[in-house]
Amino acid sequence: MTVPNDLVARLTEALDRDAAIALFRGAIGRQSITGNEANFVAYLREKMSGLGLNNLETAEFLPGRPNIWGERKGAGDGPRLLFVGHTDTVHVDGWREHWAGTEREDPFAAPIIDGAVWGRGSGDLKAGISASLAALSLLDMASINLRGDVAFAFIGDEESGEPDTGVSAGIKDLVSRIEAGAIARPDFVVYVEPTRLSVYPAQIGFFIADITITGKSAYFGVPELGKDALRASHAVMSALWKHSDEIAARAEHKHVGRSFLLITGLAGGGYIAVPERCTLSLIRKLLPGESLDTAAAEIEAAVRSAVTDPEIKVEFAYPAGRDHALGGTAAEIDEGRAEVGLLSASMAEALSGRGVIEGAPFWSESPFFVNRLGVPAVYCAPGDIRNCHTYEERVEVEEYLAGVVGFAAFIARYCGVTA
Repeated sequence: MTVPNDLVARLTEALDRDAAIALFRGAIGRQSITGNEANFVAYLREKMSGLGLNNLETAEFLPGRPNIWGERKGAGDGPRLLFVGHTDTVHVDGWREHWAGTEREDPFAAPIIDGAVWGRGSGDLKAGISASLAALSLLDMASINLRGDVAFAFIGDEESGEPDTGVSAGIKDLVSRIEAGAIARPDFVVYVEPTRLSVYPAQIGFFIADITITGKSAYFGVPELGKDALRASHAVMSALWKHSDEIAARAEHKHVGRSFLLITGLAGGGYIAVPERCTLSLIRKLLPGESLDTAAAEIEAAVRSAVTDPEIKVEFAYPAGRDHALGGTAAEIDEGRAEVGLLSASMAEALSGRGVIEGAPFWSESPFFVNRLGVPAVYCAPGDIRNCHTYEERVEVEEYLAGVVGFAAFIARYCGVTA
């Protein structure tokens, strides 16, 4: 059966706005700061079960920290679509103090203020998870049956910031199950990071480097007996800033801009003495096609060339391994793919001015699909990354509801419909 031309209008008319908003607000109400994903997963299990999903399962990727996944089987002759999102959020330190005495004081109360739903995790990324599930419910309400399968997998440990967490343990477990055949392999993936309903077929890569410079301490009155680590760090930082300019000049990606590195921290010094140790941290942005190994080797070479005294030692550590031992790889799929166009058009019909094809100015977990599994993936969901992780985190109600309609239209168009 051909998808009807008035699909978006039919879906908009069938949408139960109150139910979709209640699903979203309830998701925010389940606090799930990294490490406490189980609290939100219990809510998702209830809601996913209510949708009649097949093969609904949970499994712990670490003790007490579960993933959840399930699917809606279609008629059997269409492609398989997977929606993925992370269940954990960043912390709420300072939120209550910042909003004390206002409607926003409770970061998990999900108040609707000036047409937006507020709260921790609203944009990053419970709007996306809720919109994807509400989209399937909307297709049911509109009596639209699918040929292909729609699957959902919601995983933990994406966010950084909590001790001993944030290494993508959840998606590593999920991808391993797909590789083993325990979970069916998708044909296309939508990762529901917030994009303001734009479609992101490309994203940056990154790594963090911690550099330790060790010299020799000496009493301030006889500095010639020491080796000044802070002085060496000055030369190192100058070399790194020069290197940043060089890599930025190499190329520009139409969606994610230019590469660079940013020195994010410096610590060192001693009390009335030549400083023996200094540490600095940096983050390196990579474009699709750039190698993390090569980029790290270039930084190490730049640093070592700046330290001319052989008695001053330099050590490197890379604490943020994700889909690569050093960090997270960049990813890109062809923006001319039919799926990208369908999703873009669906969002543009659902809300004027949306569905724009752009690039992700952040790193998230689509490279596990694009680079590791060879499965095309994009980011798309309601929410604005610019207010996520802040006291201003919120999602416009109309954008969220448009996301529900847009996802439903895309599911129907991509998976195909039956009579």
